[in-house]
Amino acid sequence: MLEERGLVQDATAGLAARLQRGPITAYAGFDPTADSLHVGNLVPVIALAWLQRLGGKPIIVVGGGTGLVGDPSGKRSERPMLTVAEIDANTAAIRTQLARFLSFEGPAAARILDNATWLRPLALMEFLREVGKHFTVSYMLQKESVRGRLETGISFTEFAYMLVQAYDFDHLYQNAGCELQMGGSDQWGNITAGIELISRRRGPGAQAHGLVCPLLTTAAGGKFGKTEGENVWLDPSKTTPYRFYQFWVNADDRDVERLLRTFTFVSLEDIKAAMSRHGGEPGQRTPHRLLAADVTTRVHGAEECRRAEAASAILFGGGDIRAADATTLGVVAREVPLVSVSQTRLESGYRVVDALVETGCAGSKAEARRGLQAGSYYLNDSRLGEDRPLSRADLLAGGYVAMRKGKKHYAFLRVIGSQ
Repeated sequence: MLEERGLVQDATAGLAARLQRGPITAYAGFDPTADSLHVGNLVPVIALAWLQRLGGKPIIVVGGGTGLVGDPSGKRSERPMLTVAEIDANTAAIRTQLARFLSFEGPAAARILDNATWLRPLALMEFLREVGKHFTVSYMLQKESVRGRLETGISFTEFAYMLVQAYDFDHLYQNAGCELQMGGSDQWGNITAGIELISRRRGPGAQAHGLVCPLLTTAAGGKFGKTEGENVWLDPSKTTPYRFYQFWVNADDRDVERLLRTFTFVSLEDIKAAMSRHGGEPGQRTPHRLLAADVTTRVHGAEECRRAEAASAILFGGGDIRAADATTLGVVAREVPLVSVSQTRLESGYRVVDALVETGCAGSKAEARRGLQAGSYYLNDSRLGEDRPLSRADLLAGGYVAMRKGKKHYAFLRVIGSQ
C-alpha cells in the first residue's frame, strides 16, 4: 500500500516478512523546534495513518526531550538552542495538530507520547553506560547527519543526538512493544542507530525495523512545502486556511497526482479518474480541488475549507459575493487591500470616487471618473456607471463593501460601527 502511493524511500530487510505476520506497532518522532508543523512534516504522519488503517498501532512521539538537544540531520549549521519553556509550549501546540490525523479509539488506537517523560530524568552516567558504550565514534562518524557537518563544525550536543533518539526507540521497544520507526529519509541514520541499540541491549533475538519516506521536491526542482519562500504551516495564525487551500489548489500539474497519492486517502482509482478528467478539462483543475479540499478539511475542518473555497470563488470568479457570510468575507478581506471608514463618514456623503482612490483601485479622482465612464469598476460585483454616494444599502455582511477594477483587482472597505 505505502509503496503504491510512493511513501517508501527505504526499509530494513525483513520488514516485509514481519508485516505479513500481522499488525505492528510503529512510531514517528517530531521535535518541537517551532510552535507549528508545516506541510513537509506530514508525510510520515500519513504513513502512520495508513498503518493504522491496516490494523497497526501508531505512536507519535513529540520531542520534549530530544528537542533540547537538536537534530543535525539535514542542517548545515547548529540549531538555535531553545529554552525548556519554549520547548514545552511548542510541544503542546504540535500535539494538538498531530491529533487530527489519527484515530484514538478502537483496538488500534493511536497514542501521543512526549519523550521528555523518560529523557529528562535520565542521569548522565546512566546514559553513558547504558547507551554510549554500545557505539564507537567511528560508527557515528559514518552517519550522513554527522559526516555532512564535519567541515562546518558540530557540537558534542548535536553529535550525540543519534544516541538520544536511539534511546527513544529502545525505550518504546521495551515498554510499548514498538518494533518499527518511521520518518523522512534524512532520519535513516538515526533510525538504524536505534535498531543497533535494541539489538545490543536486548539480545540477538530482538528484531526492530525502520522505514523512511522520501523527502519531497517539486517538479520544478524546489523544496516542497514553501510558497513565496515561506513555509506552509498547519497553524492558521501562521498560514491562513485560505492560503493553505490555495497552496494545494495551485499545485503544479506535474505534481498534483503524486501529492494526491501522498497526502490523501483518496483511492488510486478515484485519483486516476480525476487525472483523466483533468486531461479533458484542464481549466476545471479537478484533481487540484480534490487535493486542496481533502487536506484543508483534515487540517482545518470542513467549515474552514468551505469558507476557503467560497473565498476563492469570489476572488477568482463564480462566487456570489452578496450571498457570502461575514466570516467568509473576512477571509477575502485579509487577502486584498482593506480600508476602514466610519459610519459617520458613510452617512455624510462618502462617494464612490473617494472609495476607489482610497482603496487603490484608482490613482486619482480623475482616473476614477474616467474608469466609471468606461465601465471599468464594480461595486459588490455590480458594474458602476457613475459616481454616487455610498449608503447602508451597499453594505455586505459584516459591514464590507467590495470594490473591483476589471476582473480580479479587488479591494474592500469596512464600515466601522455599521452593525
